[in-house]
Amino acid sequence: MRDILVQSQYQLVAVLHQFVVCQPQLSKQKKEKEKRLAATDRAVCISVLEAMGFRVGQGLIERLTRDSPSFKDELDIMKFVCKDFWTKVFRRQVDNLRTNHQGTYVLQDNKFALLTQLSNGKQYLDQAPKYLAFSCGVVRGALSNLGLESVVTAEVSSMPSCKFQVVIQKS
Repeated sequence: MRDILVQSQYQLVAVLHQFVVCQPQLSKQKKEKEKRLAATDRAVCISVLEAMGFRVGQGLIERLTRDSPSFKDELDIMKFVCKDFWTKVFRRQVDNLRTNHQGTYVLQDNKFALLTQLSNGKQYLDQAPKYLAFSCGVVRGALSNLGLESVVTAEVSSMPSCKFQVVIQKS
């Protein structure tokens, strides 16, 4: 009888030990899974916003270029986007346009309209991609309708300043 009690206590201790040791590990696995799901959800949301912006950009550029003459080259299109298009969409011109003359353009806006409502520090810096995905889509859609397939990304180092990098895809 005594052996059965000792064996039961040993089994109970073993089960408790296993629970104590394995529970944090299961909890850690659960947290990692939740992080992966959150990252996936965030990526899907950003992708949907960018696609919505793409369609809006296509429609806006159609209206803005209805009465405009055709453009000479890629640089001419980018100048139009930085001056006229940006003014109509974001109510101000791009502060700086740079190019390497090989299909890469950097558009810098020091007071980007969609970020000025947020903090002027680094408080919401990690949230900026959500706010810029739509704008990247708008620019990409506009360029697409003007005949330039591109990849548009945005970078924020300090709010409300941002840089849009446009890489024209050569076909």
